[in-house]
Amino acid sequence: MTERVWPPHLDLPPLAAARGRVRLPGSKSLSNRTLLLAALADGATELRDVLDSDDTRHMQAALRALGVRVDGRAGNGDALTVHGCGGDFPVRTADLFLGNAGTAVRPLTAVLAVVGGDFGVSGVARMHERPIGDLVDALVGLGARIDCTGTPGFPPLRIGRGTIDVSRPVRVRGDVSSQFLTALLMALPLTGRDVVIEVAGPLISKPYIEITLAMMARFGVTVARDGFERFTIAAGSRYTSPGTLAVEGDASGASYFLAAGAIGGGPVRVEGVGRDSVQGDVRFADALEHLGARVTRGETWIEAAAPVDGRLRAFDLDLNAIPDAAMTLAVAALFADGPCRLRNIASWRVKETDRLAAMAIELRKVGATVDEQADALVVTPPAALRGAVIHTWDDHRMAMCLALATLGGVPLRIDDPGCVAKTFPDFFDRLADVAQPEVVPVIAIDGPAASGKGTVAEGVARHFGLRTLDSGSLYRIAALAALRGDVDLDDDAAMGRLAVGLDIVFDGGRIGLAGDDVTDAIRDETVSVAASRIAVLPALRAALLWRQHAFRARPGLVAEGRDMGTVVFPDATLKVFLTASAQARAERRHKQLIRKGTSVSLAALLQEIEARDARDSARASAPLAAAADAFHLDTTALTADAAVARIVEWAAPRLATGKAPLP
Repeated sequence: MTERVWPPHLDLPPLAAARGRVRLPGSKSLSNRTLLLAALADGATELRDVLDSDDTRHMQAALRALGVRVDGRAGNGDALTVHGCGGDFPVRTADLFLGNAGTAVRPLTAVLAVVGGDFGVSGVARMHERPIGDLVDALVGLGARIDCTGTPGFPPLRIGRGTIDVSRPVRVRGDVSSQFLTALLMALPLTGRDVVIEVAGPLISKPYIEITLAMMARFGVTVARDGFERFTIAAGSRYTSPGTLAVEGDASGASYFLAAGAIGGGPVRVEGVGRDSVQGDVRFADALEHLGARVTRGETWIEAAAPVDGRLRAFDLDLNAIPDAAMTLAVAALFADGPCRLRNIASWRVKETDRLAAMAIELRKVGATVDEQADALVVTPPAALRGAVIHTWDDHRMAMCLALATLGGVPLRIDDPGCVAKTFPDFFDRLADVAQPEVVPVIAIDGPAASGKGTVAEGVARHFGLRTLDSGSLYRIAALAALRGDVDLDDDAAMGRLAVGLDIVFDGGRIGLAGDDVTDAIRDETVSVAASRIAVLPALRAALLWRQHAFRARPGLVAEGRDMGTVVFPDATLKVFLTASAQARAERRHKQLIRKGTSVSLAALLQEIEARDARDSARASAPLAAAADAFHLDTTALTADAAVARIVEWAAPRLATGKAPLP
């Protein structure tokens, strides 16, 4: 896979539907398990369809550092050949960096502890926050030498040479991460002796243990078990190469596209995983059926389409068995017909991020009401979704599942989209393959200050039943926030940072800023002057551009400002440029202020309007100018109703057919 250069954010358009086919990349869980087992086996193993991602690259790099020969490349239908070392790594001193790959850190820790040597195991900062203490305790109890060199119970680790004693049952907790049990199961056959592993307490994510046992069996080690409480490995067990092994498609990755089909009409078919998959996350399809989706299964594919009535049913489900795919259900809940409860998902808190907290925060951004509990989420869908900037928390699954909210007809900005490289590097390309973009009409009304844009835009929106965007209010909000926060209005970088973090809510004509109603405050003349001053700042304008795009949602938008048709919505359905004489505009503004009880001279207002016109027309970034294809309307001698009627006359045929006479 060619290294991809990712932008800091990715803007996703509103989507109307999803249908088509997606070929899945190899499963991360299966890929890393098979890579390690192939390295521990006798003989060479050809692995086909291994996932090419950050996590699997970390595993391959670690194996090579331990002296294991790995030929070829992963992904794109190519094959890797792993030359097994028969459980005896040629290199016994190495420092291994494993990123945020839990499927590499946990099993390798156990294997290295059994093999013995001088090994360092570390990862990114988040990996050093993910618990490993229960696995370390179990291994130390057997005689392994492991030190947590940072926070006790967490990586980074130093692993030495101990004396492993498995004469007594090995006990490990099962309620934090199933990867602890997976690690012991994969490592302890290397002792060559009878081993009994007992699970203390309930075991979470049982399907992942089934994957581990199935892969061990493919490499010649069969584990006897009593349910999920007791596992027995026979003396003399030894990993042997199966020769060639193909890795199934990623069932967790399938969940995003199956959900897209269930939400966006479908059908969407995922290829590479089917009804007989060893991966527990294929049960996600069962959950979709519970929600009313129409699901069909084949030997190597699964297909999902929306319910007959188009709306998913509310649900209350125990999702302990499919914690990764359950995240996709949290987003599917946005499209349900009532509140949805996701239960028994406490393991989310020790994943790539605290997914319970992160998911609650991001779902609220798009309009949901969310009750975050210790081991559950209750998601109440909103009447209508809203566009948002999604913080991905350096977590691939947060980025991928939340991208599905665009099927609610709203745009999203995904911060740090490159985090998907952990397991599904071309996710956004595959989503684009099945996505049907929403066509949302926009009427863009531009013009100088006090030309009547706001009043006219509201009238046009009312006539057609469309949403409105007063773009100037965003600049006024930014100006007010800067004045309140004592931010230098001329510091472009500082204003850009401020704009990105603004907590703005538009609700029924009222405007909230960080929980404070600022509807009237942003109309203060001092704020208006400051807004005009900061409107020339490129970083600020770039930060506010996406917020303006986010207003573009069903059934359509009337956007007014100074660059709606030239910069913000250059593809607008209709563009109008209002003009009026400076004298007429000054008189209108004077009357507005008098009605508000503000005393100001007409001459001063005329001078300010002329100065603002000069600034707006001469600014380097998006100067005030009519779009080449805009209709021009001089409102000097027109009433607001007359101006509205003229624009309605121009807009009606274009909204109906997508075409209209040229201006």
